[in-house]
Amino acid sequence: MTLKRTLYALAALALLFGVWGVLVRLTTGHENAAYGSYVVWGLWVAMYLFFVGISAGAFMFATFDYLFNIPLFKGTGRAALWGALVTLAAGLLSIWFDLGHMERIWEVYLFRNPFSVMAQMVWGYTLFGAIALVSLILVIQSEKSAWLKPLMIVGLFLSVFLSGGVGALIGVQAARPYWHIGLFPAQFPVFSLASGAGLMLVVVGLFGATDDARRPQQLWVLGLTTVVLQLVKIYFLWADFSQSLYGGIPMNVAAVNEVMFGTYWWAFWILQIGLGTIVPLVVLVQPKLAKHNGWAGWMGVLVLVGFAVARANIVFPALTVPELEALRTAFNDPRLGYSYFPSLMEWAVTLGIVGLANTP
Repeated sequence: MTLKRTLYALAALALLFGVWGVLVRLTTGHENAAYGSYVVWGLWVAMYLFFVGISAGAFMFATFDYLFNIPLFKGTGRAALWGALVTLAAGLLSIWFDLGHMERIWEVYLFRNPFSVMAQMVWGYTLFGAIALVSLILVIQSEKSAWLKPLMIVGLFLSVFLSGGVGALIGVQAARPYWHIGLFPAQFPVFSLASGAGLMLVVVGLFGATDDARRPQQLWVLGLTTVVLQLVKIYFLWADFSQSLYGGIPMNVAAVNEVMFGTYWWAFWILQIGLGTIVPLVVLVQPKLAKHNGWAGWMGVLVLVGFAVARANIVFPALTVPELEALRTAFNDPRLGYSYFPSLMEWAVTLGIVGLANTP
């Protein structure tokens, strides 16, 4: 109870801070954001990728209960569905604040281009959110509904498709070699499942029923799943970076060097690799620690932090490398720089969204 009260208090504070950020965003537009004409995507895009990844992964874990009827995960599906809904809303709110004209979001429904990857994402997430909501309502009413399994099948397909689609949305940007690799559509569903495992570690470890005899075994299986997926993530990271470096394309090499040794080195080595990958790996391979509620739950938190930073390290570095080196000196204006770190307003809006997502 003490942990819940503390988290609720922190969520309330974050929400209050977020109200200020939203007011600034609505009254001044993008004026107080740190990005500009060259760095056009920032924190909100990274958090969109992060939250919708968790949402898709959480839905995948809900199918363990309501579609595949795995006894060990019986009773965890409702929390997974709720997590999928909340994080989906957080992700869509994040990207909504990034829009130049927020009031025009409805136009994508009326004037859609079926061949646009972005339009496919909007329609896909709309359908995915509706399926998650209806599934949760059915579960609350009765888990024996004949509609539940068909909905879970469609939702599982969409969770994989949308995760890969987000990777494709970035990967088709041919002008940015750092993104333009064929692995992204394959990587992102794996990253979503890994994010979902991190969320379930938090839910079961820190907030699960203390009298549930299955809890240690659930944590052990979730821990092993996280270990395997973290190793796969490391492999994908090595594949991405090695291809970029060996390929020798200057823009690509510069972006990788920016992540590993440049402005964002501390976020990569300390947060993404150290705290977000190595520490969970070391802890979760130990059965005694992996089955412990607190250890497992907080390792889930670190896994999620690592994935949040990883999303930022996908978005930011590619945009901080000029497509033409001469652009650095051709024009001088605060909005024409290539350095980026989120402004106070951007952090406020993001923390407000996090606080809203954790408000009871």
